[in-house]
Formats: sequence, C-alpha cells, structure tokens
Amino acid sequence: MKLFYAPGACSIGIHVLLEELGKPYDGVAVNLREGAHFKPEFTSVNPKSKVPTVVDDEGTVRTEFPAIAYWLARTNPFANLLPDNIDLQARALELMDYCVATIHMQGFARIFRAPNFTPTASDEAAVKARGTEIAEKGFATLDAALAGKDYAIGPFSIADAALFYVEFWAKRVGIALPSNCAAHLERMLARPSVQRTLKAEGLA
Repeated sequence: MKLFYAPGACSIGIHVLLEELGKPYDGVAVNLREGAHFKPEFTSVNPKSKVPTVVDDEGTVRTEFPAIAYWLARTNPFANLLPDNIDLQARALELMDYCVATIHMQGFARIFRAPNFTPTASDEAAVKARGTEIAEKGFATLDAALAGKDYAIGPFSIADAALFYVEFWAKRVGIALPSNCAAHLERMLARPSVQRTLKAEGLA
C-alpha cells in the first residue's frame, strides 16, 4: 500500500486511518507548494492532481477522501472503522461528506485559496470572510451532533478522520471551535494513530 499525501492537507485524515489499521504502507509526501501534484511523476498516478491518493498492493489507484476511507473500512473489518449497523454507517457517511464537501470545499477552500473564487484581488478578503462564516456554521452544526458522544457517531469511525482534519485546520487558522468539537479534537490528538501521523508529517 502506498499513500500519496501532503503534510497537513486533508490527506492527514487518510494517513490517520492507515495508522489505525496498523498494516505496512509507504508514505510519499507531495509538495503542493512547489506544484509537485501537477508534475508527470504524480499525474501519471492521479491525473486529478489531488491528495490523498492510495495505491493498493495490486497497483489499483484510489482517489477522493470519502471513497478511500470507505474502501479502507470495508476491506479491513477487523479495525472497526465502520459499524455494522446500517443506520450508523449512513450517519458516518453523511457526516464525512459534510466535512469534505461543505466545511472543506466551501469553507476552507475559500480561506486557503481565495483567488480561485474571485478574479479581483480586492475581493479576496471578503471571500475569506465568507469561507470562515461557512466553516463556523459547519462546526456549530457538528457540535450539536457531537453532544453526548466521544466520537462522531458514538464509536470511532472513518467520520472522525474527516472531522479531525477540518478541526485541525480550524486550530491552525485561528477559528475557535465550539466546545464539543474542541473536545473531539483533543480526543483525536490523544490517539496514538494521530500522534504517529503528526510525527510522520513533521507536524508534531
């Protein structure tokens, strides 16, 4: 198994899941700042120019966070990354999609890459402000969902890896997390899999 990742990017969530599995894999850092994801060495693996990208032992390439997380869970049932209960499975997928498609792609994408959302440099501050607003609303929604739970759906699951990476980003950019999300982040940071991932990515 090989994981193509960028330190601190959304791929950190998949990195955590691989550490949860405890199976051997190779981590390959992709330098996004230098545009390595657009170079032939990487686009020959994933023409989408995105991380995370996972290549399994048979050479099959898998892309997109939710798809990779789901595949890891279903092919490694011993790790209990996705419960057997169908309602909890649906809840995990729902929450993961909300983290990726809304908080990440609508919120943090505006914060990190404001020029992609406006051709006018003077509008970038407003774009970032809108991204922060979307992210904060998202965390408020998830905070209510976390009430009374240690993890996103109760037991630890793939949803927690997605929630972790957006919470981690919030901490890095100074967005204050509501209490349940803040407690979830601290709980995740205490997991050995997360600590190993942060060390491997140079973020410890």
